Amino acid sequence: MPQRDPGPSVKDKELYEKLRDEGNSKEKSARIANAAADTSRSAVGRRGGKSPSYDEWTVDELRERAAELDIDGRSSMNKNELIDALRKH
Repeated sequence: MPQRDPGPSVKDKELYEKLRDEGNSKEKSARIANAAADTSRSAVGRRGGKSPSYDEWTVDELRERAAELDIDGRSSMNKNELIDALRKH
């Protein structure tokens, strides 16, 4: 696959490419690659918070989070669609 140029803001281009090849969005890949470059790749996954699974969130909470991430079409999505959109973002 041809190499994509993620731009100068991406600190770990190799990890960015791997994440993009796995199907992650440009934004998500850049966030993960930059977080990994700031510490270490193994520490990035452990650093997460204690948020409950999206399955435990209410539809209103999911829509609020989707609004924070500017996900299009969120107002007409049902719970499963919101969860899917948030996980793919």
